Amino acid sequence: MAKNTDYLEKKSLEYRKTVLEIIYNSGAGHTGGSLSCVDILNVLYNNFLEITPKNFATKNRNRYIQSKGHSVEALYTVLCDQGFFSREELNTLNNFNSHFIGHPTKKVPGIEHNTGALGHGLSVAVGLAIAQKLNKENFKIYTLLGDGELSEGSVWEACSTAHKYKLDNLVVIVDRNKLQITGKTEDVNPIEPLNEKFLSFGFNVKEIDGNNIEELISALEEVPFKTNIPNVIIANTVKGSGVSFIENQISWHHKVPSKEEFEKANLELESQLKSYE
Repeated sequence: MAKNTDYLEKKSLEYRKTVLEIIYNSGAGHTGGSLSCVDILNVLYNNFLEITPKNFATKNRNRYIQSKGHSVEALYTVLCDQGFFSREELNTLNNFNSHFIGHPTKKVPGIEHNTGALGHGLSVAVGLAIAQKLNKENFKIYTLLGDGELSEGSVWEACSTAHKYKLDNLVVIVDRNKLQITGKTEDVNPIEPLNEKFLSFGFNVKEIDGNNIEELISALEEVPFKTNIPNVIIANTVKGSGVSFIENQISWHHKVPSKEEFEKANLELESQLKSYE
């Protein structure tokens, strides 16, 4: 059952609190990127994917591949909320002998495919989308890319293949937070004009505010944008979204909050949650 906007906005704040807590307690994690993509994962898992612990082992369902695997804390958080595993298990993040490591692994319930080597996830998603077409199945393949990984040549090889096989069942979402580990994407290796690049590879392109729940819902409801053409949503986000002193700060790509920072962030998120009471 689809959730309304207020429910999802509140859920995103709760997810952000969990992301910060597990990163803080484990002493490692990709804070900025996990916070930027939380809203995307929230809307996907609560309103569109229809992937549950009960149907995960079945063939006839949608698929989700997280190509930007380093932001796994957000994915673990959402999967926990969906009932794939307990909060106690999630709290073992980065602990010795825990399957909850710093990149997605199929040893964790709900994870479709191991990712982490940037540029690989889209190729996997394209292969799954081709298989769905060959099997004449009416499901969709969703994949989330980071904007920093768009410098990988394999991304564009996969895009070319997606166009060739008319994969309108493929939904690519780019977390366009404009920062990567060493700086601004446009300073490290410029990827703009991104809209035109995807158009030139034969994609239908929609550009939205990726931290806006309503815009995410609206864009995903329209998929496929046209028949026989792959879809890409360029989701303009804020790295570290939701916590003022983390937002748009390159240093928070892979940074663990101190006790004071963790408490300050929690107070900020709690204040925002009160507006939904």
